Amino acid sequence: MAAVIGTATWMASAQRGAGAARPGDPQQDVQLPSGKSQRDEILKAEREQNIKDAAQLVELAQQLQVELEKNDRFVFSIATLKKTDDIEKLARKIRSRMRHN
Repeated sequence: MAAVIGTATWMASAQRGAGAARPGDPQQDVQLPSGKSQRDEILKAEREQNIKDAAQLVELAQQLQVELEKNDRFVFSIATLKKTDDIEKLARKIRSRMRHN
């Protein structure tokens, strides 16, 4: 008898869960006190950060290009290698933010 009640309870909760709104659905969107959508504000902030990071990425790439052009040897400085790491990290942050959406 307890097994039947447990199964019935589980089935009822599964049915309620199946129809529930998922995160990111417009029905679940939280409204801020200003009346704006929390999701829209988060997306807007992420977009602005992506634009700033992309500008920094361009600047780092230009600096890297200058450093590579002025070196006439096949040996690179540690600073040049660090710059390539910084470029890669920044590009990953941008990509991660874009995939999140």
